Amino acid sequence: MSRVGKKPIPIPNKVKVEINGCNLMVTGPKGSLTRVIHPDITAAVHDNTVVVARSSDLKKHRALHGLTRALIHNMVVGVMEGYTRQLEIIGVGYRAEMRAKNLVLHLGYSHPIVFSPPEEIALSVMPKENKLEVKGIDKELVGLVASKIRSFRKPEPYKGKGIRYVGEYVRTKAGKTAGS
Repeated sequence: MSRVGKKPIPIPNKVKVEINGCNLMVTGPKGSLTRVIHPDITAAVHDNTVVVARSSDLKKHRALHGLTRALIHNMVVGVMEGYTRQLEIIGVGYRAEMRAKNLVLHLGYSHPIVFSPPEEIALSVMPKENKLEVKGIDKELVGLVASKIRSFRKPEPYKGKGIRYVGEYVRTKAGKTAGS
């Protein structure tokens, strides 16, 4: 039995979970999320908990069992509390600013990079600290947007300049040594 999949998901008081066949809808104070679950996996609501079950003991179904439970749990937490990813910009002259709903990044290229986030994502910039904050209710989308922003200038291994997650460790290499 899947250790993750067999754990029931508690539903807080302000969250409503609806299951119609393979369609799952979770509604809470921050918004609502929908997802289509695999037809071989069943989800049911019992006593303010969601219980996920699988149809057989095949390896594929065991993997889907834990995955589906984790996705539903992330949906419940997302509509209740939301998710946040923080990024920091390190480098002389590197900066970020918001223009209307677009993020404008100056990262040492000959042109600024203009990034327009999806509607479900809220971006905020702390210019004094050179930090970005990505907020939303969908954990998958928050991580995807943060990863996309990081990909514009990944941290380089010699000076560590670039965009990195807050708390991310970048191993630096030693540069060339002078000739003898």
